[in-house]
Amino acid sequence: MRNWILFIGTIIVVFLLAMLAYTIMDRKAEAKFAYQPKVQIDGIEPRDSIWGLNYPRQYQSYQRTADTTFTSKYNTSALRDALEDQPEMVILWAGYAFSKGYNEPRGHAYAVHDVLHSVRIGAPMEAGEGVMPSTCWTCKSPDVPRLMSEMGVTEYYSKKLSDLGPEVINPIGCADCHNPETMNLTITRPALIEAFEAMGKDINNATHQEMRSLVCAQCHVEYYFDKNKPGKEGAQYLTFPWKDGMDVESIEAYFDNIDFADWIHPMSKAKMLKAQHPDYELFSMGVHAQRGVSCADCHMPYRTEGGQKFTDHHIGSPLNNVENSCFVCHREKVSDLVNDVYERQRKIKEGTNKLRRIIAMAHFEAEKAWELGATQEQMKDILTGIRHAQWRWDYAVASHGAAFHAPLETSRIVTSATDIIQETRIKLTRVLADLGHNEPVKTPDLNSKSALQAYIGIDLEKETEAKGKFLEQVVPRWLKEGRAREAQKEVKVLSNK
Repeated sequence: MRNWILFIGTIIVVFLLAMLAYTIMDRKAEAKFAYQPKVQIDGIEPRDSIWGLNYPRQYQSYQRTADTTFTSKYNTSALRDALEDQPEMVILWAGYAFSKGYNEPRGHAYAVHDVLHSVRIGAPMEAGEGVMPSTCWTCKSPDVPRLMSEMGVTEYYSKKLSDLGPEVINPIGCADCHNPETMNLTITRPALIEAFEAMGKDINNATHQEMRSLVCAQCHVEYYFDKNKPGKEGAQYLTFPWKDGMDVESIEAYFDNIDFADWIHPMSKAKMLKAQHPDYELFSMGVHAQRGVSCADCHMPYRTEGGQKFTDHHIGSPLNNVENSCFVCHREKVSDLVNDVYERQRKIKEGTNKLRRIIAMAHFEAEKAWELGATQEQMKDILTGIRHAQWRWDYAVASHGAAFHAPLETSRIVTSATDIIQETRIKLTRVLADLGHNEPVKTPDLNSKSALQAYIGIDLEKETEAKGKFLEQVVPRWLKEGRAREAQKEVKVLSNK
């Protein structure tokens, strides 16, 4: 009996070892087959579908950025009207295009679509800048580095949004971050390289792990359009204001020193700054960045499929993929990790919600002071206070994930902004009293987007009509000339080859 047991056991072990050896050889063969290039990619190829012939898993996972079903406690991947949720922003951005329409960001797959269909484009801006510049396309498409290469960077920045609309077709994709010959991560936007140079750094010295964040920092940053760049006259040159540092005070001082303003607020008459999305700046001040974690580690974690380990290009919230994103380092329950994020977000949002309303009230009070005859001298420090407080509020809320990336720094920014605007409103109260006004300033319904837009003179029907005229310039050449069909035909030809 013992011999029979030994014999059967030996057969089972040999069988299992044979299966293991077969599986290993099969996976190696699959890996070799899977990464045999099917097409040669030359130059800047903006079509992800072409890259997808060589890298199908990455391409298929990237296509999932079109999924809009994810919802967390405070955020979503779906289209959501932020002005409807937070109407006071209409007042904060009065006189600026964002007061017309502002939606929560969706996945990279919608980058071009959502620009074309935004109510903010197509009509002249109140600040007198005319239609939007082509610089607004810079982070939306791999067609941008192609166009920069073809026409030159300065010439690209000198165009209007509608001029290049027919050329910008493909949403954010492979060519934005990868060298097609080596597949190494690469920087394709000159603004980031120039920002490093301004700080006295060489981006070529960045490690691979640092590059896994820097390719994101090409776009997820604070920036402005420099219209006075030496030697670049006539261009709205994309520039990162990092010369003196990336913290909120350093960038604020940078803008103050060059007397830059995105627009003049029509109510308060303050020279305003609009924060874009300083994600990289705030992320850099958080504990994850300090521990060497990159953006890709959490937002593009590794996956295994068919024996292949690859980077998941379904770029989105780690809360939608906690096991792959967080469990690499953390061992808590999923519910505990998620609740920890929600708690950080809740505490930050408590502060930013209150701050938003206080700043809106300051604009109303400043408007009343001007109406009653306030002088420039009386309002000088008040306007600076409004500018600095709103800049800091915007810096905190415009950054995607700031409440998680750097909760301590974000809380500090919100606290400093609250102090500034409270002191400013005290000064406003004194000015109003000197002008004979000793009661609260009346306002429209601060909880109504439509009421606030009507107050500042926005006619959405007119804005929508203007947007339609813009699309009339872009879409016919984009679709009727068959460019989309040509791209599909090219993929089919290459597939057959």
